[in-house]
Amino acid sequence: MLVGVAGTLQVYFGAIFPAMLLGVFFAIAKTAGPPPLRGLLNVYTWAWRGVPLLLQLMIMKYGLMPLLGARDDFPGAVWVFALNMGAYITEIMRAAITSVDRGQYEACRALGIPYWRMMFRVIIPQSIRIALPPACSEAINLLKDAAVISIISMQDIVRVSNQITSRDKTIVPYIYAFVIYLALTSILVKLFSMLERRFTAYD
Repeated sequence: MLVGVAGTLQVYFGAIFPAMLLGVFFAIAKTAGPPPLRGLLNVYTWAWRGVPLLLQLMIMKYGLMPLLGARDDFPGAVWVFALNMGAYITEIMRAAITSVDRGQYEACRALGIPYWRMMFRVIIPQSIRIALPPACSEAINLLKDAAVISIISMQDIVRVSNQITSRDKTIVPYIYAFVIYLALTSILVKLFSMLERRFTAYD
């Protein structure tokens, strides 16, 4: 079971940080980028949110990775998860950015603050406080969604549980998996709750 936990956490932590960074930068680009770039990002968020994650993984494993001559599915799986979650974070952050009061933008322009400095010093910090609760929910869902890597024969909690159950003819491994997922998600919920309180301390 420890092998399965390690596999799940490797995919999770390998995907979550790129997903968050992509979401922030893509959201800024969708808000203020040139029209062609906004159009491309609209297609990206539409496609990655509109197609099942499992299908994206299957295309990666049986289409893209053989084409690239790769033998290890891990990098491809990480980027599928990162791009999938990044699409959701992009829309969450875009909505948060557009919800910041227009007076903030006007005040920065009146003070002569350059656009990118305004975004990263004034607008984005406020947007993160707005976007944090739904973004944390997506981060928790990512841990559970990582279970689909078992379908492409990568070692995770679910796949290891299946292997032990088939070998020993008992459902006990599934109970262990249930408890492990519950413990991991509970830890994430606690951490994200602390993070939300930290960012909303001055509300």
